[in-house]
Amino acid sequence: MSSPKPKIELYTAGTPNGQKSSIILEELSLPYKVHGLDLPANDQKAEWYLKINPNGRIPALVDSTTGTPKRIFESGALMLYLCENYDKDHKISFEYDSDEYWEMMCWHTWMQSGLGPMQGQANHFYRYAPEKIEYGIKRYQTETKRLYQVLEDRLKEQEGKGEGLWLVGGKYSIADLNCFCWVNWAEWAGVGLDTFPKVKKWLDVINERPAVKKGLDVPSKFELKKAMETKEGEREYEKYHSNWVMKGQEKDQETHK
Repeated sequence: MSSPKPKIELYTAGTPNGQKSSIILEELSLPYKVHGLDLPANDQKAEWYLKINPNGRIPALVDSTTGTPKRIFESGALMLYLCENYDKDHKISFEYDSDEYWEMMCWHTWMQSGLGPMQGQANHFYRYAPEKIEYGIKRYQTETKRLYQVLEDRLKEQEGKGEGLWLVGGKYSIADLNCFCWVNWAEWAGVGLDTFPKVKKWLDVINERPAVKKGLDVPSKFELKKAMETKEGEREYEKYHSNWVMKGQEKDQETHK
């Protein structure tokens, strides 16, 4: 008997964490219905959505493939769930409890607990904070660069061992995808890649994957790279994103006095 056709609904927006979810669905060739959340309108805080993700963030998915809807929130958990249930051939993952599996989990967790949060803070102080606090900018840009160096050293080590371009096991996996989605926004944090040649090469190769190109444009076209080509485009992109980020922060401050 063949497996039931996946019935997945994705709730997302065009952020690094949101892009992880759409790219992995594309990499696994899974059909899914997209619900684009309007972050400036605070869709992610709506009562209906909080039943799916009580944290009021994106992404999240609801999988009704087996009948009973199952909600999965947090991008890291979402990626692991999809691999466990839909990557039986280990196209972008590894067999459970193998050495490669646990190495993949180390880098997956490293991204979730280190690179993503630190670069996110660099974004905030460099782009969004109404008051430019030099200490905050330098603190988080420096930590982001330190983490990029960890990534650079790992890629160099892998190449030296004949493992090619990838973080684990000589193949592209969710360890690479998870890290990629934040490194692909490096310039938004004010961090250049000139001193990280291995990371730059790795980033460029991943950006050429068809599933990545398609997933980056979910739920709307990814405009960051084009916007950064001119100072005017950069300012407009920054103004738009700063507006909704700060509105959300103000609402949270009002709620949690």
